[in-house]
Amino acid sequence: MEKIRVLFVCMGNICRSPTAEGVFAALVKSENIENRFIIDSAGTHAYHTGDTPDLRAQKAAKDRGVNLTHLKARKVIVGDYEDFDYLLVMDEDNYRIIMEFCPEEYQHKIKYFLEYAPHLDTLEVPDPYYGGKYGFERVLDMVEEASAGFLNSLKQSGEII
Repeated sequence: MEKIRVLFVCMGNICRSPTAEGVFAALVKSENIENRFIIDSAGTHAYHTGDTPDLRAQKAAKDRGVNLTHLKARKVIVGDYEDFDYLLVMDEDNYRIIMEFCPEEYQHKIKYFLEYAPHLDTLEVPDPYYGGKYGFERVLDMVEEASAGFLNSLKQSGEII
């Protein structure tokens, strides 16, 4: 059985996208289907390559039972467009950048992550980097909603049985 490959993308890969990676990984593990997925995250910029997620993101996630300490930031590479089935971006800037560098035959793989949480009435997960603790909590709330919606979408489409 072929694995579903999911890449979460934000700017620096230290706040939003590793949070999404961790939350989604925890969700599929809780449903005992983690063996069906390859889950990763990356940034559109190389500001923090090799760094662990922001300590505030780690703390907020840990408080909800999600461990991010093992993750390391990396930049999106050309091979990601072919290698991943879904490239789920966190905001308009990152969507534009990813689309700009993506070969046309792979552009259908790129989506806003919050498309899977339409009830939130936004497509953008706000960058909490310069905000306080509440910003990281808000990101977690949004990511949890979109993770559940994305997994449900995969189930409804028959990609996961």
